[in-house]
Order: sequence, then C-alpha cells, then structure tokens
Amino acid sequence: MTLNLNRRHLLTAAAAGLALPWSASSHAQTWPARSIRMVSPYNAGGSNDILTRVLSEFLGRKLGQGVVVENKAGAGTRIANDFVAKAPPDGYTLLHAAAPIAIGEALYKDLPYDVHKSFTSIGSTAIAPLFLIVNAQAPYKTLAEFVQYGKTNPKGLTFGSPGAGSAPHLTAELLLRASGAKGIVVQYRGDAPAYTELLAGRIDATLTAISTAVPHIQAGKLRVLAVANEERTPLYPDAPTFREQGLQSVVGYGWYGMLAPAGTPANIVERLNTEINAAVADAEVRRKAEAAGLQLRGGTAAEFSAFISSETRKWAQIIKVANITAE
Repeated sequence: MTLNLNRRHLLTAAAAGLALPWSASSHAQTWPARSIRMVSPYNAGGSNDILTRVLSEFLGRKLGQGVVVENKAGAGTRIANDFVAKAPPDGYTLLHAAAPIAIGEALYKDLPYDVHKSFTSIGSTAIAPLFLIVNAQAPYKTLAEFVQYGKTNPKGLTFGSPGAGSAPHLTAELLLRASGAKGIVVQYRGDAPAYTELLAGRIDATLTAISTAVPHIQAGKLRVLAVANEERTPLYPDAPTFREQGLQSVVGYGWYGMLAPAGTPANIVERLNTEINAAVADAEVRRKAEAAGLQLRGGTAAEFSAFISSETRKWAQIIKVANITAE
C-alpha cells in the first residue's frame, strides 16, 4: 500500500512538472491578453517621454492591446529601472530605458538591480546626438582651433553640462582626454541654462542635444563644430563627426531602448523586437522622433545587449579617470 501511494505521488509530481513548462509556454503564446505598461524614467514632456508615447501608440495598434505609459522619474532613472527589474517577467511591464542605466553601475554604490542580470534586452529605439556648440563670436572656427585654444589658453576650456554623470558630461570629459586640451565641465540644471551662459560668453562650449540651440544657430549667434556620433546625423548633416576631424575615440550620445524584466519569454521578446523595428522604420514615428531631437536606431535584442555592456565599460573608465562622483 505504501509502495502504491509513493508511486502515485511520484507520478503526480512528474505530471505537474511536465505541465509547468507547457503552461508557461501557453501563457506566452496568448500574449498579449491585456494592456501593457511601458515605463518612462523621466517626467512627461521630455524626449524620452515623447518617444515612449509615440511608440506606445504604434505598439498598441500592432499588438491589438492598449500600451499605457507610466512616468516614474527621479534618482537618475534608478526609480524606474528598479521598478521594472522587480516586475513579473510576463511581457506586461516594459522599460524605455535611457543612457544613465549603463552609467549608474560605476557612479552609484549598492544599486538594487544589476543592469546585466535584472533585465532582458528587447532593442534599441533611438539616440540623442550630442553636438559641440560654441559662441559664433569666439576666436575658434573649427574643432582644430578649438582644441588648440584649450591647449594654449592658461585657463583651458569651460564646458556647460546638464548634470553630473550625464552623457554630455562624460562625453565632454572624453573629448578633453582624447584631444589633450585642458578644461573643466560646469554643471547646470538642464541644457537651457548652459546655453544662456554660452550666449553670454561666460563658458566656451556645450556638448549637448541641439534642439534648444537651433534658433540661436539659425540667428548666427552659435556655431556647431562637431557631432559625437559614429557617422553624421540627419538631424544636422552639416556637422562633421569628431572622427572625421581626427578624434576617433570621441563618440558619445544619449540613447534609449526597450528592456523587460529578466526571464521574459523569448517569443515575447522576439515579437516586441519585431514591432520596435517596424516602428523605427515608420515615417510618421521618425518625423515625431526627429522633431524631439532624436535619431531612430533599431537592431536585434543581442545587439542592444552588447551595446549596453560596451557603454557600461566605456563610461566606467571615464568616471574613474575623471574622478566623477554622483551629486
């Protein structure tokens, strides 16, 4: 009798074990069966939020379910990152991640999540190109003259940055080290105050997004010397890259991409990647993104994962060399 009971128990357990994978697979195959939450790590109105909402509308049409945007701003995107890292890996909570998620590992101690282990990469969505912009009345008209000024001027160069540890800050530090010029990076609360100082001639340059500067460039008050992309950007194709001008290592920009909690089923990730790439190729999505100062960029989930790892290593080196600490 005992033997029969044990055999019955083992058979029941085995059947349950076989049912679990099938049940999970079945659940993934019926996805999405309800609305999806897409988390933006910034407040409403910024470029990440704008693109998040554009993508949510596009994905909602493609997936046949509502995609609801939630803004969870603060702590250099760490609040949103942590929220999604701890969400169920069922495809119903997504993070429209931003560049600080790759910078935070070197900048902050005791993060409640691991950028490499807590998330599943879905795909890149866009970059925010960074432009070297100077006052049009400055004595330097080219990047070479700008660098030479930074080498010979006793005070070096002064850059305006929208925040410590931001992509513009780190890219400016990268430029100083790659060029051999002297200089410091002054922190402001956003791009607009930095441009006010640049227009007044109190700083030498900014290395930031171009949107705020466009009216001043068109008015002949500011000049663009370079863009820190790998290649020229359609947002402002007249700007040569740093690479074109001899500084091969100066590549840096803000970026966005879609992540899900680690363990999200592969077929859900594949479907989302397919639709994200469809969005990136859509003319209306592109028009709205470029109006927000963004350059769309798709690709595979594996490529996005490798990119995040590369960014983490790259900026950790700059943070260490420049002795940058979080505010």
